[in-house]
Amino acid sequence: MQLVFSDAQYWEDFLPLTFTRPVAEMRCGILTFSERWQKILDSEEISWFTEMYLQQKFREPEKKESLFLVPNFLPTETVIQQIKDLKQGEALVYEDELVAAKINMEGFSLSQIEKMTDIKEELVFFKKPTDLFTYNHKAIDFDFELLTKGRISQELSSTNGFLGKKEDLFIEEGAEIEFSTINTKTGKIYIGKNAEVMEGCNLRGPIALCEGSKFNLGAKIYGATTIGPYSKVGGEVNNIIIFGYSNKGHDGFVGNSVIGEWCNFGADTNSSNMKNNYGNVKLWSYRTKAFEDTGLQFAGLIMGDHSKMAINTQLNTGTVIGVASNVFKEGFPPNLIENFSWGGFKDDEKFKLDKAYEVAARAMARRNVTLTDEDKGILKHIFNTY
Repeated sequence: MQLVFSDAQYWEDFLPLTFTRPVAEMRCGILTFSERWQKILDSEEISWFTEMYLQQKFREPEKKESLFLVPNFLPTETVIQQIKDLKQGEALVYEDELVAAKINMEGFSLSQIEKMTDIKEELVFFKKPTDLFTYNHKAIDFDFELLTKGRISQELSSTNGFLGKKEDLFIEEGAEIEFSTINTKTGKIYIGKNAEVMEGCNLRGPIALCEGSKFNLGAKIYGATTIGPYSKVGGEVNNIIIFGYSNKGHDGFVGNSVIGEWCNFGADTNSSNMKNNYGNVKLWSYRTKAFEDTGLQFAGLIMGDHSKMAINTQLNTGTVIGVASNVFKEGFPPNLIENFSWGGFKDDEKFKLDKAYEVAARAMARRNVTLTDEDKGILKHIFNTY
């Protein structure tokens, strides 16, 4: 059965994170939404119903019987069974929005749906970027159970200090942790395959350190924090998500933030996550083209893929940075930094597209990943359109 992840309702709400990916490819908890659903539904055949310019990289659905799914929520056991039990022409609805349907992608139309069933249970639904870090503790709990049930963790080295329940710590094969403190009293901690926690780190769960990633010497990590694969993190972080392949390797603070892939933080970069007046934080909405009240007292940085910051960069509370931006000028940049900004300030010139390709290719090669023609096409569309 083909699993089709739909962007129909939410893609614009998650910009700038979704400029370069469908909603299903965002990470929250330990896994991306697509990885989570593939494991839940034991499905290997997936496709995406997303923006046309993204379909060159993310495969369009084949025209056949499929499970059409809005991916950005955590299901209960009951809802999982309801999804598995769907028959052709049936759908599930949550808060008046379709979330799953068994339909044929041949002549795709929701008019195929003959029966709709309301989901009665309350679900954890992610509707905007700040939801990713706000509910990350719930996603870590969900994924921890999904990935570790029935499995045995590697032993924690005796050089470490430990607080909490041992069953709330899971260490995958090849991971290394020495001379650090690990506290699971506040939440579960998952250390991925071949990840490393260097000496002197302090980890206070819930935390997910994914495959091949590192906490650098003396890092202070507060939950709920997710560090996606092949990333490096140092200094102090609190309740952040890094999708993967990004570095915040040095001293400096980042809190209540979501950072894309292929990003880099210069040494001693700091991002404020609370206003001096303790008021609610506003963030730029690409849908309404205005700054909107998040309803949160703590909200730091939302950062698109391939963006970079120079040493000693200081960011205001509630800053949004687009794709392939370079922030390096003196002083606090504005709360909205445009895609391909060269400097970080309003009306700065654009980072040249061919140079952006060069930098992206070099950064990706360091992780043995190739910048493909599809990747270039996506960046070119963003450069020309947004």
